[in-house]
Amino acid sequence: MAAVKSLNPKAEVARAAQALQLNITAARSLQDILKTNLGPKGTIKMLVSGAGDIKLTKDGNVLLHEMQIQHPTASLIARVATAQDDITGDGTTSNVLIIGELLKQADLYISEGLHPRIVAEGFDMAKDKALKVLEEIKVKKEMDRETLVNLARTALRTKLSARVADVLTEVVVDAVLAIRKQGEPIDLHMVEIMEMMHKSDTDTKLVKGIVLDHGARHPDMAKRVTNAYILTCNVSLEYEKSEVNSGFFYKTAAEREKLVAAERKYTDDKVSKIIELKKKVCDGTDKGFVVINQKGIDPISLDMLAREGIVALRRAKRRNMERLTLACGGNAMNSVDELTPECLGFAGVVYEHVLGEEKYTFVEDVESARSVTILIKGPNKHTLTQLKDAVHDGLRAVKNALEDGSVVPGAGAFELAAYSALTSSEFMNTVKGRSKYGVKAFAEALLIIVKVLAQNSGFDPQDTIVKLLDEYNKAKQPVGINLTTGEALIPADEGIWDNYRVKRQLLHSCTTIASNLLVVDEIMKAGMSSLKSE
Repeated sequence: MAAVKSLNPKAEVARAAQALQLNITAARSLQDILKTNLGPKGTIKMLVSGAGDIKLTKDGNVLLHEMQIQHPTASLIARVATAQDDITGDGTTSNVLIIGELLKQADLYISEGLHPRIVAEGFDMAKDKALKVLEEIKVKKEMDRETLVNLARTALRTKLSARVADVLTEVVVDAVLAIRKQGEPIDLHMVEIMEMMHKSDTDTKLVKGIVLDHGARHPDMAKRVTNAYILTCNVSLEYEKSEVNSGFFYKTAAEREKLVAAERKYTDDKVSKIIELKKKVCDGTDKGFVVINQKGIDPISLDMLAREGIVALRRAKRRNMERLTLACGGNAMNSVDELTPECLGFAGVVYEHVLGEEKYTFVEDVESARSVTILIKGPNKHTLTQLKDAVHDGLRAVKNALEDGSVVPGAGAFELAAYSALTSSEFMNTVKGRSKYGVKAFAEALLIIVKVLAQNSGFDPQDTIVKLLDEYNKAKQPVGINLTTGEALIPADEGIWDNYRVKRQLLHSCTTIASNLLVVDEIMKAGMSSLKSE
């Protein structure tokens, strides 16, 4: 009897072979769910929430976040896979597939009496060798626009249809290149993602500037301003109660009027200073003037500004204030006392776009857009959500490539190269004893990526693997699978690239989790029954 039973008679215990079987079953179940999603020819899952909301996706990260997973082991694997996405932005589905396959291959040897610890040791040796192969196979190159477009296209086509992916590819590459500063880390927060339920998904575009999700609050303000100076400020232009609770006693009504007028004058003076600056820079020119304020502007102030031909937007989001100065230039002002022409930004055109009840303000045609907006368009909510998830992944893929300075041939090329290196007699002779079986299991498990890519494209997995390995041994350079014909192709010639850091992270996380799950020999659970079948 398990020792835990004497501490808690209600505890449930799964031991040795049974514990291992539970872990392997969970990993394989998760693998079977995500298997069909891999690659550009993968299928789509429809998730329906309790409220009946629909989400269509083939992004492994979204699926694992949205699915309610009860099984503890499956939940652990899902968390590892989503952590992979948080760190590198891709590789979630591959992660789940490789962990499931590592456990499946290990099970073949463990069921014949091999100790799980020996398999785990073999995994570690194989991982080190696979990382060396990754270093050899990676291509260090100048990250020009063409390479980045090819890389982003490879990443996005696994999430969306080719037609939409090709539109988004150009958008995400141009967005990252616009905000990139030499010698500084890339901050993807400087790319605003704005959704518009309008037109179709292929109308998604990059705005070199900022799109704000509200408009001017006064009917007399212009809907379109060209050659506009932009004043970005965080100043309250409305009547405010004093922060201290105070009471006033008046002798006469005139005194009360005087106090109200004094309070009003305080706000009016601030507005007058803005109007003064506008006259200083715009009088005698065809330039326009736009005020974008983070705090409120009351109706009287709006009226004063409108009479002077100034367009004013109030309550802009804090993150947009930072982006505005990066996009248009100028400084964000916290006071109107030191307003100078130098603190103003400039935009070629500022216009309002009304869509149903919604108003959007576009600030475009700026001189040096170091902050940009990706305007996602689509006919319905789930299309917008799907596009937004894909754009995030595309931006991360481009950022990773720029930071790594290298890329890895895609289409299963790395997995085939690693398999060949691990099963070569040259490497096998350096592995002593029964750990060879662990190395063998690891090599076989890596091939799951190529097998599933072939299977999802309608080809026979075994047949494809044999063909590709023969081709690889002949070509002596990375060879991948052509998903249209099922034949071999050279990924470098076709422009199919993967992120180096995604592959590296995959090898580390999959090996660690698979090894940990293999050496679990007892699962103890006190409470509700989930381990034993009813």
